[in-house]
Order: sequence, then structure tokens, then C-alpha cells
Amino acid sequence: MRISTTRSALLAGAVAVTLSATALPSAFAAPSATAVISEVYGGGGNSGATLTRDFIELANAGSAAYGLDGLSVQYLPGAPSAGSLWQVSALTGSVAPGGRYLVAEAAGTGGTVALPTPDATGTVAMSATAGT
Repeated sequence: MRISTTRSALLAGAVAVTLSATALPSAFAAPSATAVISEVYGGGGNSGATLTRDFIELANAGSAAYGLDGLSVQYLPGAPSAGSLWQVSALTGSVAPGGRYLVAEAAGTGGTVALPTPDATGTVAMSATAGT
């Protein structure tokens, strides 16, 4: 009788291991909304620049609007100092599915082409050659 009990326990354990390994395959669903930085232009408004302002463009590759309230874009100069650490531009509103969101940043006296009407405006002066 003891052998039968041991065999039953081993069989039950083998079935449990097999079921746990095959029970529910994990599912992966693509996000319905996601925002990514699609383009950055630093040095706008500098001497020799084409554009009059710096800008950051966000894009939504998802199928639903992506809310931006409470989020920000941030910049750290290439050679940060006590007076120029992280610079932040707050975002509001949302990016439509497949849409773009333009953040106009600091303007300069150079450049010849103005940006289209932005969705948000900040004052961050981004370098054309350095920064994070």
C-alpha cells in the first residue's frame, strides 16, 4: 500500500508541474497609447541657425490619446553649473493617436524660419552641440 501512495503522490506532482508549465501562456498586448520624443532641435535662434527657436516634438504611435498633464520635458546642459542645472518645460493636454505635439523652447536673434504654432512653449535654451 505504501508504494501505491508514493506513486500517486509522484503522479499528482508530475501533473501539477505539467499544468503549471502549460496552463496560461502569457499574453503581450501593444500599448494603446505611448508618447516618444520624435525630434529635437537645439541651437535654434543662434547665428547661422535655420530655425528661430529650439524645439522638441513628441509623437504618439498608439491607437488612443496619450495624456500629458503632469509630465514634462527636461534638459541638462552639456556643462551644467549651479545656475543651469535641469531645465524643465511642463506639458498639458494630450497627443492624439498618430499625432504630434510641438514644444517650442527658447528663441534667439538668429535663424530665419519660425516654427509652426506650438502646443506648448518653454524657455529652455538647448545647445546645438551638447546636452542631455
